[in-house]
Amino acid sequence: MLQGVVHEYIEVNGINLHIAKKGSGIKLVILLHGWPEFWYTWRYQIPVLAEHYTVVAPDLRGFNLSDKPIGIENYEMSVVAKDIADLIKKLGFEKAYIVGHDWGGAVAWTFSVLYPELTDKLVILNSPHPRIMMQAFKNSPSQLLKSWYMFMHQLPIIPELLYTFTLPLFFKQFVKGWMYNKENFTDEDLQEFIKAYKQKGALTGSLNYYRTMLRVKHHDPIFKQKTKASTLFIWGEGDKALGKELTYDTQKYVDASLTIKYIPNCSHWTQNDCPELVNNFMLEFFE
Repeated sequence: MLQGVVHEYIEVNGINLHIAKKGSGIKLVILLHGWPEFWYTWRYQIPVLAEHYTVVAPDLRGFNLSDKPIGIENYEMSVVAKDIADLIKKLGFEKAYIVGHDWGGAVAWTFSVLYPELTDKLVILNSPHPRIMMQAFKNSPSQLLKSWYMFMHQLPIIPELLYTFTLPLFFKQFVKGWMYNKENFTDEDLQEFIKAYKQKGALTGSLNYYRTMLRVKHHDPIFKQKTKASTLFIWGEGDKALGKELTYDTQKYVDASLTIKYIPNCSHWTQNDCPELVNNFMLEFFE
């Protein structure tokens, strides 16, 4: 595990959130992981960012050591975003740099709309704007095909049973297997990921993020309002789950500066596959 990282539980929005924390900077960076990840996916970012900032990587609700409330409604993006809003306040900060990957990116997009006063700057890694993603489901057969697993996750029980019996193989094939720099996902990393998803309720809690997809309403704020935060969009071009074209119209939904950094030979697991580039992009953007 990472040296110097402090682990805490903080009560937010009616649940206990597990966080990994390092650094003592006057500015706060919140790192939001995706699926199938947890706080540890930021292992290459935490030490570097902590030299300049206070860095906090939570396990989102439903994941690893955080609480896992029962009911799909408890995993809607607005609910998860409120967790992060409460977390910033509990940590004693007025606002934060918000960084999100995959589902953490969806939370970050939503957070920036619901809590513009708490969003200093926004960094998104391989997570399309929710409006673009929903449009792709309707208009892009190729993306619909790539997203087959999202719809498989709508099924009750079956995905949990599938992953219960295939966790090591799943992480080897779809995380390490997709990466270009496979040495960045070690056997030790593999064991940490397996352990996180063997936590009681973690599979169902984490899959509930997908199961909220069909509950999205077009009058939700994310579909009506633009992000007002300066945004850095980092995209690994070798993403097998999400097409690069999902980035093209992002400026339509950002009412501020938008910088897009494409990384060739980089998979969906951006911050693990190409950590030095990601770290440099973020440090430059924050400064």
